[in-house]
Amino acid sequence: MSPSPALRHPSAGAGFAACQAARGWVWARPSIVDESTSWVIVGKVAEPIDARERRELCDLLIELGPDAPTLCEGWTTSDLAAHLVLREHFHRWPDERRAVEKARGWTELVARLRAGAPLIPWRVPGIRTMFNGFEYFIHHEDARRANGMGPRTDRPDLDELSWRMSGFLTRRAARKTRPFGLQLVRADGKRRLFGSEPAAVLSGRATELALYLGGRRSAAEVALSGPDDAVAAVEAAHMRL
Repeated sequence: MSPSPALRHPSAGAGFAACQAARGWVWARPSIVDESTSWVIVGKVAEPIDARERRELCDLLIELGPDAPTLCEGWTTSDLAAHLVLREHFHRWPDERRAVEKARGWTELVARLRAGAPLIPWRVPGIRTMFNGFEYFIHHEDARRANGMGPRTDRPDLDELSWRMSGFLTRRAARKTRPFGLQLVRADGKRRLFGSEPAAVLSGRATELALYLGGRRSAAEVALSGPDDAVAAVEAAHMRL
């Protein structure tokens, strides 16, 4: 039986939040807050992005098998699965270690990935969405796009996460395009300028912008426009996660 939503004060420590996250309970982001008390309602909420992307990626990996292509150059789906396991359980993941993980067998490798990440740091609220959620989104798309699947347009949470993370990626990219800037324009018209004018303009859905800025240019459905020199600077810049 699921417990009823409870009232918790925001001053409750990180230990409480981590404990609740381990049980599948996370801090809710309320749309209404009682300013007189600063108490918020905590309860069972939607599946976290990282958990959903992990689950759907694992389902897709089983469907595709271990030898399907990905957008990661030189990597098959088994390389991708081994990378994700190593990233969460080890500090380093050289090629030799990836080969060891692949040797466990496809079913066991995907099962290990599906089992989830250690609580610390990967399932701590905030960290899990910004880092693990985005990582799993990108690698889910690595498998999807390389096997003929198009953009997902029914995931507004991925659009918002991608827009937030695109800021970090674009700041890094803009250092490589100087003296030209780079402006992001998402599908709803919202825009952000990084660097100075004149600037190249990269437009598209937020998820597509993130893929482009994360080094998945061939698969990203975006438009790049602006002064020729600025566009050339963006095209020449090496971008990756």
